[in-house]
Amino acid sequence: MIDVPLNRFEELVAEALDTVPPDLAKVMDNVVVVVVDDPPEPGLLGLYTGIPLTERGEWYSGVLPDRIEIYRNPTLEICETEEDVVEEVQITVVHEIAHHFGINDERLHELGW
Repeated sequence: MIDVPLNRFEELVAEALDTVPPDLAKVMDNVVVVVVDDPPEPGLLGLYTGIPLTERGEWYSGVLPDRIEIYRNPTLEICETEEDVVEEVQITVVHEIAHHFGINDERLHELGW
């Protein structure tokens, strides 16, 4: 297990977000990405909570933002180097953003994520 301070981990998440293609980033809507130390259940590296873009209709108004949580401690537990952390954060961020776009786990696995 590697130790990466919270502020550095947050930087890594921000860097991963910066790699999202601009055309996709500009259509992300009403979503916040946060770093949390521990997940609500073991084994999670990230979690998307909200209403995917593909399920929003005319009724969608005045709702709280969707939330993407990236879990620091479980990520650090499976990584040995900062390069491992960078890679795992990138994968987790892409995975959770895909859920925001309505892509489920099965499809993500088909796509190699």
